[in-house]
Amino acid sequence: MKNAHIFAIKDCALITIATGRKAINLAELRENLQDVGSDSIYHHFWGGLLAPRFDEREFHNDFAGWARHSLREPELAERLAVINPAEGHDMEAIRQEILDVVDDRLDESEISRWMPAARQFEFLRSQLVIFDTHRRMEKPADLARQIPKMSTSSIFYHFIDARSRMQEPTDDFRFWLTGFGAEHEALCAQLAAIDPFFSSLSQIRQELTELITTYFGGGTA
Repeated sequence: MKNAHIFAIKDCALITIATGRKAINLAELRENLQDVGSDSIYHHFWGGLLAPRFDEREFHNDFAGWARHSLREPELAERLAVINPAEGHDMEAIRQEILDVVDDRLDESEISRWMPAARQFEFLRSQLVIFDTHRRMEKPADLARQIPKMSTSSIFYHFIDARSRMQEPTDDFRFWLTGFGAEHEALCAQLAAIDPFFSSLSQIRQELTELITTYFGGGTA
């Protein structure tokens, strides 16, 4: 029988897949947004974190970036940019938020409805390939030793993607810690306070490392 307290550290790789859906103006974007798969919405908010980049992202979701650079709609871009999927794990609620913002803009300007973008928006979806690192944690203090060693994609899998796998909006670390009873409720509360959406994965790893190392006094507990 497996030990329920063993945490298997996993890693992942992102495979990007075309949906065949495209938009050349805001009206077409809205039309596709209504019924494109929720996995595409997820990709355009979270997939950019795993994509290799040489500079900081100006916008934290692809819809905002397209509105700014292809539609030349800076105000619309700013409205879309503040949508934060980390506040909930329901992509249907996020879809509705995007639609509400787009509808407001379409009501404000008929020109915006049909004005062609400099570049079409291509709706993509992603698939995660999961693999085992064969590294394990047996007690909570192991977090202080293991998290600094984790790849950024491993951080993504356990701290971000977990929210889409759980019935509750939690992550793998908090879920595991609750298995030890109420002893680490304070740590769970601190982990819950970290907003993963407006930071890079390396920044998230650093924040997790500092928080957990401080909590366990350097990992010696």
